Amino acid sequence: MPSLSELPSEITRKKFIRALCKLGFIIDKKGGDGSHYKAIWTKTQKSITIPSKLRKDVLYYLLKEIKKHTNLSWEEIKEEL
Repeated sequence: MPSLSELPSEITRKKFIRALCKLGFIIDKKGGDGSHYKAIWTKTQKSITIPSKLRKDVLYYLLKEIKKHTNLSWEEIKEEL
């Protein structure tokens, strides 16, 4: 897990979602709350809510959740960005 200083200051949600799709997530634009999207891991049907602004602290939390549900690392996601 990277530290907060190793993460980009802000990444666009579009790029992040595109990377997740390449890795096997399904994105539900209507499943989230308001402007949030829901990313569903197809193998276990676990979902992660993705907000519109991905600051460092939010990205760090999302990466922890992705690691817990899917075992994907930040390095694997970063390669797809």
